[in-house]
Amino acid sequence: MELEGKIVAVTGGFGSLGRAVIAAARAAGAQTIAIDRAAPPAEPAPALAGSRLYGGVDLAAPGAAEALFAEIGRGGGLDALVNVAGGFRWETLEAGSLETWDFLYGLNLRTAVAASRAALPLLLARGGGIVNIAAGAALKAGAGLGAYAASKAGVARLTEALAEELKDRGVTVNAVLPSIIDTPPNRHDMPDADFGRWVRPEQLADVIVFLLSARAAAITGALIPVSGRV
Repeated sequence: MELEGKIVAVTGGFGSLGRAVIAAARAAGAQTIAIDRAAPPAEPAPALAGSRLYGGVDLAAPGAAEALFAEIGRGGGLDALVNVAGGFRWETLEAGSLETWDFLYGLNLRTAVAASRAALPLLLARGGGIVNIAAGAALKAGAGLGAYAASKAGVARLTEALAEELKDRGVTVNAVLPSIIDTPPNRHDMPDADFGRWVRPEQLADVIVFLLSARAAAITGALIPVSGRV
């Protein structure tokens, strides 16, 4: 199995994509850690069974990521980090607010920066990888996507810069750029869309597991579109 014996932490681990990544990593042999701002579910989804769960963690809060990853280090170390935590808002600049830009910066970019920085000592000690979730909109934004696209463009630039920083130190850093992910909230918001054209969480998770595997050891600093048929 591609991730046999590895320990993989996933931020945003209680959500649709986070659960899919955890399920795929476990199927590949990894031990998994699910981190989320939400409280741990009273009855965890089957995909989370067997994972270590850390709920109620605001990674953007000062000191929160450092405290969390110090505890993870005491619990056995870390081989890989997947920064799934994030969110979306559609809002035009004309009708929107500056607060939305701050909110999405904190949710999408600051969490990835904080988690990556806090996890670095653990990853450098064992080698491994980071995979970030950027977005197709990071390359080309549409109307109403300014704040979201800017925050995800920040994730893309973080990926490139950190990959250069770590390329001679045994840690790879890559990002996937999905189009629309087929999740219940997206179906609710776009009920007339052709869901079959979207990217399923399981498909995205498979790409992420590949990037964390030994087969992808020569790949770092890549921004990989995973667009389905959008």
